[in-house]
Amino acid sequence: MMKFSKFFEIAYLAVAIFFIYEVVRIWDTERSRAYVFIFLSVIAVFMFFFRRHFRKKYENRNK
Repeated sequence: MMKFSKFFEIAYLAVAIFFIYEVVRIWDTERSRAYVFIFLSVIAVFMFFFRRHFRKKYENRNK
């Protein structure tokens, strides 16, 4: 179960990196779409830390 949690944490970071790449790529041409990608990357980073916090909390409780 913990392996899946770690995988999804890393997946959230990968998605955030992809969104940031898209922001850099389309910043000059589609500014409004870039703002959406910025918002989504912030959400993905938040989810990474949120999931990590609760995974560690769960691991510490089981020790």
